[in-house]
Amino acid sequence: MSDIEPLRLSFEFFPPKTEKGREKLANVHKELAVCEPEFFSVTYGAGGSTRDNTIGSVNAIKTAGSQVAPHLSFGGDDEESMIALLNEYKDMGIDRLVALRGDMPSGMGGSYQMVYANQLVEFIRKHTGDHFHLEVAAYPEIHPEAQSFDSDVDFLKQKFDAGANSAITQYFYNPDAYFYFIESCMEAGIDKPIYPGIMPITNYQSLSRFSTNCGAEIPRWMRKRLEAFGDDTDSIKAFGLDIVSELCETLLENDAPGLHFYTMNNAQPTTTLIENLGLIPGKD
Repeated sequence: MSDIEPLRLSFEFFPPKTEKGREKLANVHKELAVCEPEFFSVTYGAGGSTRDNTIGSVNAIKTAGSQVAPHLSFGGDDEESMIALLNEYKDMGIDRLVALRGDMPSGMGGSYQMVYANQLVEFIRKHTGDHFHLEVAAYPEIHPEAQSFDSDVDFLKQKFDAGANSAITQYFYNPDAYFYFIESCMEAGIDKPIYPGIMPITNYQSLSRFSTNCGAEIPRWMRKRLEAFGDDTDSIKAFGLDIVSELCETLLENDAPGLHFYTMNNAQPTTTLIENLGLIPGKD
């Protein structure tokens, strides 16, 4: 693909709700900062439900000296509120956002605005010009609500045509799904970098439940192997480390532009994965 940046690492956090959680995140950030990622991203709850916590986490990470990219969706906000939030981020020195449609929260009913990601990208560009580097979401295994594979690729192209700079994928464990997706995107005229999302494996039950909800496939052979470990968490983690390390190696060997790790607010096993890949600065 053209317009590919040098190898990029990035890490995703979710905003903690308690003081204990904030203290933990500060320590996790410190451990992961050693890997010198290009940025940390911070999620935004369904309908903007974590808005204040997201802003607080973004500010803490920025103050600690790292680049940070808040996730952003319209949710229950009106245009004036969204413009105010964009200006607040500009004033904080934020120059990167992850623009998403966002999930439908429970109990919001008609107050929720289903603003699609390409519309949000257009809105941000209209009101802030080129100030922000805009990341958007991509789905190698197809968004759960997509009508077809081709329509999903077309919708990603609409996000780029609206002004997005790059994309981060949903996590996956089949590298061929990513490679085929990239080829399809290139054929559709997409020439911006698409960074693979990486989910470490530490808890099979949680991973299985989350994967079912978001449409990420756990290959049958992996699922059966993980099920066989039962409650043996050490074996699950060791197996997961081997599998995900191999996945990352395969992606990078085949010209993936970087890796985006879904950390779940834990430094491990992400730091171990990056050590296995030889990507920690100053370490051979």
